[in-house]
Amino acid sequence: MKLTSYIGSDGRESCGIVTGSIDQPEGIIDLGPRFRSLRELLADPEGLAFARSQAHGEANVSFADAQLLPVIPDPSKIFCVGVNFASHVKETGREMPAKPMIFLRFAESQVGANQPMLCPKVSDQFDYEGELAVIIGKRCRYVPEDKALDYVAGYSCYNDGSVRDWQRHTQQFSPGKNFVETGAFGPWMVTRDEIADVSALSMKTRLNGQEVQAATLDDLIFDVPALVSYCSSFITLQPGDVIICGTTGGVGAFHKPPLWMKEGDTVEVEISGIGILRNSIAKEAPDFAIL
Repeated sequence: MKLTSYIGSDGRESCGIVTGSIDQPEGIIDLGPRFRSLRELLADPEGLAFARSQAHGEANVSFADAQLLPVIPDPSKIFCVGVNFASHVKETGREMPAKPMIFLRFAESQVGANQPMLCPKVSDQFDYEGELAVIIGKRCRYVPEDKALDYVAGYSCYNDGSVRDWQRHTQQFSPGKNFVETGAFGPWMVTRDEIADVSALSMKTRLNGQEVQAATLDDLIFDVPALVSYCSSFITLQPGDVIICGTTGGVGAFHKPPLWMKEGDTVEVEISGIGILRNSIAKEAPDFAIL
């Protein structure tokens, strides 16, 4: 089952079930007004069961006409994991980490699929990072690794767009990871029951049609159960929380010369069995300000 968040032609935010295949989505079975958001659906103990009971109905929204939002538009927490692929550790020249490197994103830094990612006016070093997003389905704390997948609702694609010069101002990554509309999340969540072995999935990133990243998820240093267990140890995970698992080698910063995303580009993150997250790149207006 594929679940998405969107704005319909009536301007209403909602969530629903995507019909058709991951290669050819056709429509959306709207689950509003019972659930105003996908986070609200996941927080309801009967939410996923209700969605499954509706999954064979008729779509009442055209997928092409829906404005896709981030899969979870309003997560209470977004955890990002740094240098978590062995290939990426190698290209950065870092030592293999002993524990996950965790930093945070904020919800307003995200956009949905098919929406432009925004290169900020204060930098031209806007980099792509194709990643797997894990969406938490049940409240949990101190989850052992062998039980961790029981608390996962599903998976999605993520582009953890990074403003590299701001990321490197200090040892803290957060400024370069939280510019407005720099992270893309979508196009939908595939429920966990659809993915037999997440470590067997392959992931690719393409910039203007050229493959720039490729890996299988068994190259993760800390896999999905390890990350859920670790994060649940220092804070209570809630339905709709998101863990972004890290990127593989091939990021633009390590190309020679560096390969930055720029206005007019198209970037795609594809994960087998999940789908393709596609976004254009726009430049923030020179006079943009919120005062």
